[in-house]
Amino acid sequence: MSEEIQQVSKPSALAVMASRYSVDPAKLLDTLKNTAFKGSTDAELMALCIVANEYGLNPFTKEIYAFPAKGGGIVPLISIDGWLKRINDHPQFDGLEKSFTEGADGKPISCCVTIHRKDRSHPTVHFEYLNECKRNSDPWNNQPRRMLGHRATIQCARIAFGFSGGDADELESVAERPVRGRVIAPANIPTFLGRIAAPPEAAEKEEQP
Repeated sequence: MSEEIQQVSKPSALAVMASRYSVDPAKLLDTLKNTAFKGSTDAELMALCIVANEYGLNPFTKEIYAFPAKGGGIVPLISIDGWLKRINDHPQFDGLEKSFTEGADGKPISCCVTIHRKDRSHPTVHFEYLNECKRNSDPWNNQPRRMLGHRATIQCARIAFGFSGGDADELESVAERPVRGRVIAPANIPTFLGRIAAPPEAAEKEEQP
């Protein structure tokens, strides 16, 4: 006697997020459209939900939010709070150290971040230099030490844990570039994720005749 196999459909990314916060999916959709993911299309919002669920980030505390790209589209931005959550949630995280070097004028020149892992005998050490990172924006002009520390922490986390995801500086830089040609998503990622999943340089490649 043959057995009848029933396929159970998986809940949508929105439903998964709704269950995390014990709210109705329809109400969550309206809330996200008017807050953290404001301005995104339904497809882009769904993609943002997938990224948030994958990393366990909370859009309501601005650990992740939608950033409008110049020329159209939305890119997911992970705030420093989101990055710190990912670092602290990693089971092998075993501490972080941060130090600065300063010039004669007392202004920061570089920041060194060291991340320790329980499963490695040597820590991950990473330097970031102000003259390579500083942008002409209020946060960088008014709080260069703080911003440089954030930058070094994020880049060190990428190396220590293999984390991916965009931070404010990188995504703002991409968002400011004019969009030319089309973005083609990798084959294993749904088409509606193309604008988010494709590497930034893909947006700069014009279509060939």
